[in-house]
Amino acid sequence: MKYEIILSGFGGQGVMSIGKNLVEAGMEEGLFVTWVPSYGPEMRGGTANCTVILSDEPIGAPLVDNPTEIVVMNRPSLAKFEPIVVPGGTVFINSSVVEDKVTREDLKAYYIPCDTIALELGNPKVSNMVMLGAYIGATGALKQETIEEMIKEMFKGKKEKLIPLNIEALKRGMDAVK
Repeated sequence: MKYEIILSGFGGQGVMSIGKNLVEAGMEEGLFVTWVPSYGPEMRGGTANCTVILSDEPIGAPLVDNPTEIVVMNRPSLAKFEPIVVPGGTVFINSSVVEDKVTREDLKAYYIPCDTIALELGNPKVSNMVMLGAYIGATGALKQETIEEMIKEMFKGKKEKLIPLNIEALKRGMDAVK
């Protein structure tokens, strides 16, 4: 099993957080993982993306030239990364922001209204957790329980009150791809 993922969006949309959650949960489940962030000239509002590899075998290099999946939180990311997804790959699109559809017929696409769901939950900042839930729900790459434990770890102490909201966002994302 090997997932090679590119996650991309505007700075501030939480794509780096999704990537970090994936690799931390992957490590917890005993997988080999890599996470390579890439920021545009401006962090908040500029382009940000990261690559993640989750594998049950050692990873030779952290480079992802042809991802098996892409997670797209903004329109420029779809235009940039759709052409390089492997045939048969999967595209996850934040349809609250990206109105465009996948043009390739050899790809599976999920359109998740992440921002809309986050607003329904009362906090626009959890749209990335909605997308993380959609990714986990569709691919089965990691266990939901492991991701929930990562959320609990991430929001320890003063931010503990955010745990239920983030777990609910994760579940709503999973439900969106059923």
